[in-house]
Amino acid sequence: MARLAQTPGLTDVQQSILETVREFVDKEIIPHAQRLEHDDVYPADIVAGMREMGLFGLTIPEQFGGLGESLLTYALVVEELSRGWMSISGIVNTHFIVAYLVSQHGSPEQRERLLPRMAAGEVRGAFSMSEPGCGSDVAAIRTKAVPDGADYVINGQKMWLTNGAYSTVVATLVKTDLGAGSVYGNMTTFLLEKAPGFGENELLPGLTIPGKIEKMGYKGVETTEMVLDGVRVPASAILGGPDQAGRGFYQMMDGIEVGRVNVAARACGISIRAFELAIAYAQQRQTFGAPLVKHQAIAFKLAEMATKIEAAHGLMVNAARLKDSGRRNDVEAGMAKLLASEYCAEVVQESFRIHGGYGYSKEYEIERLMREAPFLLIGEGTSEIQKTIISRGLLKDYGVR
Repeated sequence: MARLAQTPGLTDVQQSILETVREFVDKEIIPHAQRLEHDDVYPADIVAGMREMGLFGLTIPEQFGGLGESLLTYALVVEELSRGWMSISGIVNTHFIVAYLVSQHGSPEQRERLLPRMAAGEVRGAFSMSEPGCGSDVAAIRTKAVPDGADYVINGQKMWLTNGAYSTVVATLVKTDLGAGSVYGNMTTFLLEKAPGFGENELLPGLTIPGKIEKMGYKGVETTEMVLDGVRVPASAILGGPDQAGRGFYQMMDGIEVGRVNVAARACGISIRAFELAIAYAQQRQTFGAPLVKHQAIAFKLAEMATKIEAAHGLMVNAARLKDSGRRNDVEAGMAKLLASEYCAEVVQESFRIHGGYGYSKEYEIERLMREAPFLLIGEGTSEIQKTIISRGLLKDYGVR
């Protein structure tokens, strides 16, 4: 049993799930990740295996066919998947967020219709806030839904959709001018149900997924734009139903807190794998008549890497448990995401340095991790945005009165 990133207090069921996922990662993901990532190939066989394991329904309540597990279980599963290949965690991440949004904020009809099929992996979720002209500044979104009889007509362009093509329901934040007093009260989340695939959508005319965005890393899973040109949807497509128009920003921020725990978990998983690669290589590689690990400079690097992994894992687990308890975890999720992503970049780079020239070779896993880690510095909000969230939260608690 590995020493790092252990989580006390897990149930027998949680431990069994994690053992099963780790075995799946070791046998079905790690041996194939390099080839699939370099070829930018969608991992269909791996996704099919995850469906068979029930991972797409991990957090969906049992009454809807899911496993009804906690955010903590979800985060620890993501950590294991990311240890194998971060792109795999991306495939389930947006799906989990959308399932969470439907479970927490969906209407009874939406929950009954969507959650059983999401639990089975038949319906796959994607999550859309960003646009070409805005990312962290959510208030600047321009995509707009205008009422037209019993329907809404949506026009605009969204950006950076993970699972943009393979998904069949996209939780999409748009502007709806309701005169609600603030820009945040003039946003609504729509559940856009579409057919999978690229090009103009046959199920939802006017919705187009142009193609994959080419990236330096995070390959295999597709990242796309989404163009909305006169897309007509009924008011019942609003998350929670028509009376939840104007609540979109607050619903999405609830989902983002889940997403930030996910990014922290991804960062922990990549860091663990980078450490595993480094400590194995340092014991095998000989320099100056001794294994690398016998040189104090390298041993100290390993000690620092392991300490950073433990710190990041602890914050991630704390943020997940807070959310599971029903408490607000915006500050704690921000802290976990900030520390884990920054430490991940540092741990991966130290592993790269330990590998020396071989780390620059595509034959070694660390080359892939070097391209994947930077994504976590910006995904679900940059480090600067996390610091803004954390500092604002602290001032609420420690402000001079």
